[in-house]
Amino acid sequence: MKRWLSIGGLILVTVIWGGGFVASDIALESMEPFQIMTVRFLLASVLMGLMSIPSLRRIEKGELKAGILMGIALFAAFSLQIIGLQYTTPSKNAFLTALNVVIVPFIAFLVLKKKIGWKGILGAVMSVAGVALLSLNGDLTLSLGDGLTLLCAVGFAFQIFFTSEFVKKYRATVLNFVQMATAFVLSLASLFVFGETRFAVTARGWLGVIYLGVVSTTICYLLQTACQKYVDETKAAIILSMESVFGTLFSILLLHEVITPRMVAGCAVILAAVIISNLSETEQTEKQKEKA
Repeated sequence: MKRWLSIGGLILVTVIWGGGFVASDIALESMEPFQIMTVRFLLASVLMGLMSIPSLRRIEKGELKAGILMGIALFAAFSLQIIGLQYTTPSKNAFLTALNVVIVPFIAFLVLKKKIGWKGILGAVMSVAGVALLSLNGDLTLSLGDGLTLLCAVGFAFQIFFTSEFVKKYRATVLNFVQMATAFVLSLASLFVFGETRFAVTARGWLGVIYLGVVSTTICYLLQTACQKYVDETKAAIILSMESVFGTLFSILLLHEVITPRMVAGCAVILAAVIISNLSETEQTEKQKEKA
């Protein structure tokens, strides 16, 4: 029963995250990228801090370092994602971001020397083909927005990799708070560096950024952590990859984005690549369990 409730919780997370692409697009109508990120991570830091007061009374040095590293990766990923969204569509932004799942095994290979199965390699090849279909222009060039979003996927891949390694050693509540606080400090610094200090936010803009900070970040990260106690991490990753599907659906329904057959084909190939890559990870995990 707990497992099925957790699966339902993870699906809810993907729905909320899918809505986050639309919320970001709405917030960008009256806010600059680092204004959005500063408010988003300020809200998340305060809320997570209030929920984690007992755990924060004594933070270990290792937890602090790990949380900061996760926060740097999270900041890099979100900043590239939201800046890229200024130059591409929410649906492309969503599907290109989903490629982080394909990239994670390659980071594990480079850092931990973990082997990559043939399905992981096939997933990588398919993801390249999907990106070509979805994003390449007629002259085979990549737009600025799509290029930045691809880099954002690398940032999220590192954040996922760091999280999976550090959560085994340290308290999740502390890691989450330090991560969000680090992202807030970096966002605030960037706001001043890039001169985005003048706020002229509309009601729609505030609604968008509050959704991002309270619902899409705080609630979702807490819900994801709770649900993954009862769902295999690889199956969870497959479920969470559906974020890109919901991102596209909300973009069509709420923003009336026009989807072409080529975009549909590219999205389908990328989604298949994400699932195949995760199936590869499942096989490796099962083999390791059998050896143990």
